[in-house]
Amino acid sequence: MIQTLSNVSLSELCQLECIESEIIIEIVEYGIVEPIEGSDTPDWVFETSSVHWIKKAVRLYQDLEIDWVAVALVIDLMQQKESLQRENERFQQQLRRFVEQ
Repeated sequence: MIQTLSNVSLSELCQLECIESEIIIEIVEYGIVEPIEGSDTPDWVFETSSVHWIKKAVRLYQDLEIDWVAVALVIDLMQQKESLQRENERFQQQLRRFVEQ
């Protein structure tokens, strides 16, 4: 099944998540995720975190019936939001440590 805790091949991803390879190819073409290994499509390997975004992209595309450009924009905004939330949490922890001193 999954090669390691952090990597999954294209074929494994298609099989485990029941997603057609053509859809994943489109997702990569629109820059929603990028493979971490493999120059040829059949050799692509993705980080496990990418699977999360691939699944979200597929749901947006299918459930909301929006095109891949819009999906890419929404995913990018969601990723930025998560990044800002993590950064905010770090700053809050630093602030709590500063105030406790």
